[in-house]
Amino acid sequence: MAEALRSFVEVPEGSHFPIQNLPFGVFRRRGDPQAPPRPAVAIGELALDLAAVADAGLFDGPALSGSTCFHQETLNMFLGMGRPAWKEARATLQKILSADEPVLRDNKALRNKCLVPMSDIEMLLPITVGGYTDFFCSVHHARNCGFIFRGPQTPVNPNWFHLPIGYNGRASSVVVSGTDVIRPRGQGHPTGNSTPYFGPSQKLDFELEMAAIVGPGNELGTPIDINDAEEHIFGLALMNDWSARDIQAWETIPLGPFLGKSFSTTISPWIVTLDALKPFMCDAPKQEPEPLPYLAEKNHINYDIPLEVWIRPKDQKDASIVTKTNFKHLYWTVTQQLAHHTVNGCNMKPGDIFATGTLSGPEPDSLGCLLELTWNGQKDIPVGNSTRKFLEDGDEVILTGCCKGEGYNIGFGTCTGKVLPAHP
Repeated sequence: MAEALRSFVEVPEGSHFPIQNLPFGVFRRRGDPQAPPRPAVAIGELALDLAAVADAGLFDGPALSGSTCFHQETLNMFLGMGRPAWKEARATLQKILSADEPVLRDNKALRNKCLVPMSDIEMLLPITVGGYTDFFCSVHHARNCGFIFRGPQTPVNPNWFHLPIGYNGRASSVVVSGTDVIRPRGQGHPTGNSTPYFGPSQKLDFELEMAAIVGPGNELGTPIDINDAEEHIFGLALMNDWSARDIQAWETIPLGPFLGKSFSTTISPWIVTLDALKPFMCDAPKQEPEPLPYLAEKNHINYDIPLEVWIRPKDQKDASIVTKTNFKHLYWTVTQQLAHHTVNGCNMKPGDIFATGTLSGPEPDSLGCLLELTWNGQKDIPVGNSTRKFLEDGDEVILTGCCKGEGYNIGFGTCTGKVLPAHP
């Protein structure tokens, strides 16, 4: 059983990164900008350097023996190798980190080469993102947005219940957690007969999302079958798809979001594999009407991942929680999203990401963005010793997610970003 696994590495109680997790990322040693990026997995408060593990000849299975995938500066090559390589890597790493395996435990020199304290490293974007798609797959978020912008008559457009709605985002502005976010400038709705507003966004928002990371892709013109889709998804990461609501509202008809979204999208540095999430599978919401055959999956599942958003207001030491929700509320699953994305023959590539859209739940405190929490700025919400309608310069947003297992956690760490003032 997974919960019986134990590592010789001391993992603090409550850690997001026990031996049951082993999420993948890419790091560089702090203070050495010339140091090459290195793939790693997280174990407790350490990073296990996968290039060092490979150099020691410890990846000796058929998929990974002799492979250079962990000597790359991103995870893309490893992602493209598919599930046999992923499972082999996970099994090897769990074995060499386990409490009763001496190969690392009893070899101090090798241990020191392979295990690096997280305090000595900086995390980098773990993948080269060739393409980024943003979906709109939470029914609670869709309904609330419809109420806010269209009124109660038809809060959710009829097509929403037949297909996962999405649009192509901007891959070049996907950044790793900890990257500052410069407040965007753009146009907003004119007041009365005036010209449109132009200047710094006055309605800067976070969006709590999860990003699915694509493994092996598909040939142009060849869709991915719904029941094979899981084989093409390596894992999940936290995502904050920062949004300028005033820019978005003015520009979005008829072609959808553009400058209101493309200025910054933050993902967490550690990618949690679907294999690690297996114990937390749960039934996805029942879909009415039944989806068309290409979206009807044999295993209609989500994952039970509690999620939180915290804001550390400018000039305050402590962060305050503003949202508690759960990935399990997602109406269209990540496998349905991928099958829909490719049904027209669109080709996906290793390292592409597609995101869920804002993950809101049914409760008032489970809404995944300030647009919903403040009902588009009509009310203030308490944040520490102050209140907010939208984000202010100096505010830091912290997303986190953690599955609670029997005696262990499978966590995502944090996804953070601090708002800096707009360029003059």
